[in-house]
Amino acid sequence: MNTAPSPSTSDLTFRDATDADVDVLVSLIQSAYRGDSSRAGWTTEADILEGQRTDPQGVVDVIKAPASKLLTVERDGEIVACCQLEHRGEHAYFGMFAVSPALQGAGLGKVIMAEAERIVHEAWGVRELHMTVISVRDDLIAWYERRGYRRTGKMTPFPYGDERFGIPQRDDLQFELLVKPLV
Repeated sequence: MNTAPSPSTSDLTFRDATDADVDVLVSLIQSAYRGDSSRAGWTTEADILEGQRTDPQGVVDVIKAPASKLLTVERDGEIVACCQLEHRGEHAYFGMFAVSPALQGAGLGKVIMAEAERIVHEAWGVRELHMTVISVRDDLIAWYERRGYRRTGKMTPFPYGDERFGIPQRDDLQFELLVKPLV
């Protein structure tokens, strides 16, 4: 467990990602979820998925989408985390959340989520934040539940056969919708 002091927004810089950030963001996202580097943190999916988590085009698509932003988080000029925020009418979608594995477990994720929730509520006036999580990720779902998200039981299939999302190591993967009211 990381024993670094709990972060606050005062030592972080939040900004929208740009095209110049794409390679760093792909590496960050990959390191948080896949491969041996992801095992340094607790968000690893390395035991259930191999291959890539995203690719440069996937990151560019989020950056360029008109109702979307890729919120980039820097500490001391270095990108340490990111998350996708997408306006979807009455709610916003939260995705592509990654924190550097070396910084996981010290409270940085909580700070970033709170800031993301504030941003979508103030910028878009949405009253809910939605996300999807691989349903077998019990530890991750429990972490989101402690942040006020609730399981809905609504499932969508994992895109088996589309290696842009990784190579599944088991045949029971699906995404569950989690929802948090923002007011």
